[in-house]
Amino acid sequence: MKIGASLFVIALGAILTFAVDWSPRGLDLDTVGVILMIVGGILFLISLAILTTRANRGQPLETGGIVEEHRIYNDDPLP
Repeated sequence: MKIGASLFVIALGAILTFAVDWSPRGLDLDTVGVILMIVGGILFLISLAILTTRANRGQPLETGGIVEEHRIYNDDPLP
C-alpha cells in the first residue's frame, strides 16, 4: 500500500509539472509538482527500506538463532 501511494504521489507531481498549463493566481503548479515528486521518491525509498527489513526477519540471528515458542496443553479434565 505504501509503495502504491508513493507512486501515486510521484505521478500526481509529474502531471502537475509537465501536463497542466493552467496556473492559478498565487500558486506555481510546477513547484508543487516538483515537491510532490520529491516527497513521493522519499516515501518510495522508505517503503523499500521497510520491506527489506521485514523480509530479513525470518533468517536466523547471528547471536543465537531463532527462538521457537512451545505451548503446553493440559489434558486433565476439569472438575
